Amino acid sequence: MSRPPRPAPALGSRPFRGSAAVAAGTLTRHQLAGPGWVRVFPDVYIAAGVPLTHELRVRAALVLFPDAVVCGRSAARLWGVDVDGPTGDPDRADVEVARPRRAPDADGIRRPAGQQRIAGLVVRRRAVFAQDVGRRDGVRLTLPTVTALDLAAELRHDDAVVVLDQFCQLGPREHRTVTLADLEDRAGTRTGRGCRRIRAALADADGLAESPQETRTRLVLHRSALPRPMAQHRVRDARGREVARVDFAWPALRVALEYDGEVHLTRLGPDRQRMNRLQAAGWRVLYVTAADLHHPERIVALVAAALASSSAD
Repeated sequence: MSRPPRPAPALGSRPFRGSAAVAAGTLTRHQLAGPGWVRVFPDVYIAAGVPLTHELRVRAALVLFPDAVVCGRSAARLWGVDVDGPTGDPDRADVEVARPRRAPDADGIRRPAGQQRIAGLVVRRRAVFAQDVGRRDGVRLTLPTVTALDLAAELRHDDAVVVLDQFCQLGPREHRTVTLADLEDRAGTRTGRGCRRIRAALADADGLAESPQETRTRLVLHRSALPRPMAQHRVRDARGREVARVDFAWPALRVALEYDGEVHLTRLGPDRQRMNRLQAAGWRVLYVTAADLHHPERIVALVAAALASSSAD
């Protein structure tokens, strides 16, 4: 009969170096290899039963490389930006960190600049400047503006625009953490690889979209021959009272377009009341779903027909 693992309260539920625990006498090598502990990265362990979230795996990566800074998609996730989409699984995604180019690994070897892969971990060798680094819950990571531009430099165009818009939604509406002007200012100081991608993505970002799909809907509209709508337009009634805020609007024709996501399914009551107010104010509201985004020509045709009908009235 196998013995249950000996409790090791000193280790808690935090990632730790296995070799350090053995050297300190907290665990034996046999215990470390037993069912009580899970290996996250080389020589980095966590107590069995602790959920292996992306944030925990980030902390494990920093135990392995204490000089590292969390970057890329991992930094975006920690800042609260969705880079995985509705079908992604952040807890299974690779952790991304950056290390100074000249920092040696545990074996004393100085690895060249570029990218090093360990199962579940991507280590980038690059210059890491103090002014580009912040802290969140004790974790060192690239600042929101730096993270946003880093991703814009490597993602496909539409995905880059989505990420930039999302970063501009961080923080309360009255005091956003990041603005489009902040991103443009920092982009102006960047040189080298990816700068053209960043500038192109910034040209199509507006910092107003409140969801990734709103950004994608806006890009469909802007690439068409339709008149450009106003984003996040506040509709007012004849007395000047605010009726509702709509995703996209053609105010002169009183036509609005809304992205209809899953969140609306849980707000049918308030949404019905909002729709009644818009109709009472003389507005026609169209809706786009995730399925419609696979057929952008249908969205354009729907809006074109509505604008033509409103013009004829």
